[in-house]
Amino acid sequence: MPASAHNVQSEVYIANLAETKSEIEPIPVAVTVTARRRIEKEQDVPTPTTTTYGDQLKANLITQVQDLQQAMPSLNSAYLHARVSSLAIRGIGSNPANEGLEGSVGLYVDNVYQGRPGMLAVDWVDLEQVDLLRGPQGTLFGKNTTAGVLNFTTKNPNFKPEHSIEASAGQRGYFQTLASLSGPLNEQWAGRISLSRTYDRGWLENKHDGKSYDSVGRQGGRGKLLFKQGENFNLRLSADYNHEDDSQGTLIPYGFGPSAPGFANAQAAATAALGLPTGSQPLNNDPSNYKVNFDGGQRTRVYQGGLSAETNWRPTSGYSLTSILASRYWIFHPHNDNDLTTASGVGDIGFNVKHSQFSYELRLASPLGNKLDYVVGSLILHQNIQSDFFVKFGNKADLLVLNNAVGLNLIDNTNGISRGKSTTDSRAIFGQGDWHLNPLWSLTLGLRATWESKDARTQRDALEGGKALTDYPAALQQTVFATRSAAGGAYDSGTLHVSRVAPSGLATLSYKATPTLLAYSTLSHGEKSGGINISGVGAAPTVGANSLIIAPEKADNFELGIKSSLFNNRLDISSNYFQTRINGYQTNAYVLGPVTPVLILTNAGGAKSEGVELEVKARPQSSLSLYFNGSYNNARYSSFNNAPIAAELVAVRVTKADLTGHPLVGAPSWTINTGGRYEWKNGDTVRQYAMANVAFRSWADGYLDGSKFARIPAYALLNISTGWLVQRAGKQWNISVWVKNALDKHYFLAAAAGQTIGGGEYVASAGTPRTLGITTHLDY
Repeated sequence: MPASAHNVQSEVYIANLAETKSEIEPIPVAVTVTARRRIEKEQDVPTPTTTTYGDQLKANLITQVQDLQQAMPSLNSAYLHARVSSLAIRGIGSNPANEGLEGSVGLYVDNVYQGRPGMLAVDWVDLEQVDLLRGPQGTLFGKNTTAGVLNFTTKNPNFKPEHSIEASAGQRGYFQTLASLSGPLNEQWAGRISLSRTYDRGWLENKHDGKSYDSVGRQGGRGKLLFKQGENFNLRLSADYNHEDDSQGTLIPYGFGPSAPGFANAQAAATAALGLPTGSQPLNNDPSNYKVNFDGGQRTRVYQGGLSAETNWRPTSGYSLTSILASRYWIFHPHNDNDLTTASGVGDIGFNVKHSQFSYELRLASPLGNKLDYVVGSLILHQNIQSDFFVKFGNKADLLVLNNAVGLNLIDNTNGISRGKSTTDSRAIFGQGDWHLNPLWSLTLGLRATWESKDARTQRDALEGGKALTDYPAALQQTVFATRSAAGGAYDSGTLHVSRVAPSGLATLSYKATPTLLAYSTLSHGEKSGGINISGVGAAPTVGANSLIIAPEKADNFELGIKSSLFNNRLDISSNYFQTRINGYQTNAYVLGPVTPVLILTNAGGAKSEGVELEVKARPQSSLSLYFNGSYNNARYSSFNNAPIAAELVAVRVTKADLTGHPLVGAPSWTINTGGRYEWKNGDTVRQYAMANVAFRSWADGYLDGSKFARIPAYALLNISTGWLVQRAGKQWNISVWVKNALDKHYFLAAAAGQTIGGGEYVASAGTPRTLGITTHLDY
């Protein structure tokens, strides 16, 4: 069902509810969704879904994609910056930083597939709603996925004039402005323009220069045109652009494990590089104080945008034809001083990424109300990705990176670069139908076939610069050459190719026990294609180019759930049991190479995710709304016998790790999100409100090797606010005072291995500390 129709009808539905209720009678909590490409009440959809309106997210102080896990069940976020980011559902999908991988979670904005997770790292203005679908998808959505779908819908142009402007200010120089303008251009055309700008000075203190890092600097805009020809045809044109320039992704020393035999630990290596007395601890060993100490640059720049055209034609026969044509690009440029010290070890390192994509989706939906309702469609997707890795070693690289205290100048003052390119062509046909066996029983069947082809190549130039080989004694020249070749020797993989036909399917049996009680059971299968590592050369120079290729990821899923609405729709309760088995779980990792850590793509054998989810939405009276969602998830590797080796295992000379039975990275067993809002009169034209919400997550592994030194402890975040709604002279003001992370919990979103070979160090990305602020919003 077209998003435009959904927006209009859902707004009318809720407006009608409000008009038919008295001032003291509760308004039902019913929510409309388009999870199955049709307008339906959320409680009537026989699949685990969660829908949250954009205004609700804003009221709960959820403004960034990495914070969505504070509002939605079974959603996990691993976030360093726009490139190193990922979203996982039920623990499946934490593969944050490799252009050779597709996400296990399908990401959509206004029905357009987003090829990189970082495309969602923007300021959300005019956000209508967010839908979370859990379990393999593909029989209704454009791209096939194994974990689920996160679907964003932004507001469409309105033929009734709308104007809004919002300004927020808070601690650390936080300032955000949002503006939106919508209205008719003539009888058939309407437009909407949305603009945003956000600044935050940052929350990591650099002892070296006194500056703050992890700063936020984003700005963007979206424009839409809507053409309507009667009630049966509409065309929506959309264009957006977003730019980021800040220091997101600044890493903090997080955990210090034992060093490998024959190597100094990370603290000792840094001590030697800085020329400090033996026993010094130059690296911050208390990550909770949010302090760093480095002398180089830290900068992230992102440029992204796109165009789309969606047409919806509904002839008098009752069928609906939807066509979506879209083009998008995403460009990422970083600068990172990753040695975490004021010594010159790694002066600059990172991946310059360019991603472009073209997609075309065509869907046909049958009329509703028949014995069989169905949606069929097709997708064409073309992607081009370029990922260039660069590194500039300083004059202390031997000490800080190679952990070599002899001082041979093996890689000191050298530079390296590798270039990777990938082209993907994907074609798919899909369909899903609901067969209404009788008024109580329905059978849903879905099927998809995907044809996908990928071609890729990665090349690496030999390290340049540094001390000339001929300047070394003849007895050392072979050692220097071998070391530099292993750390950054010339390599060319040649063109690599993978292709596959991948099936997906779904079967759901649902039973409408009463008008307000739905029970369902689902079996589904999803696949995503294999990948080719273009983020560096991996282990290919040692073991061959085929090591750059990984196999497809396949998921088999079982769901058993109920959905109920009680007390005249004032209370909605949903609960379900799930079990997902993954074969060939795709992920990436750094493993020990001949000289430096090597980034590889790998299939982690098998994985299993099993648990229960519960959602409760309540509106006991018109002035009070409450919500609760939580999940228990036992997500573990069912087979992973060639895993990356944790620091504590390297220290005892383990050369092959087995993580079978170990929890998946970034997958807490327990997640709980709960909160409420109370509103009351404060004069004839003023209503005051108070809001509070809490998000809890149990401990989780922060890095793929399962090291206890990279483990992220349990934490709970509290957001609170109070505000005033004022209606005067046809204008509505919303003035609020708020505190995000009110208890000032210092927490972490993801971890990674440090740069020092054998040093046992881990680094992490720090979450946003307490922020006190005020927001003024005007609608007129």
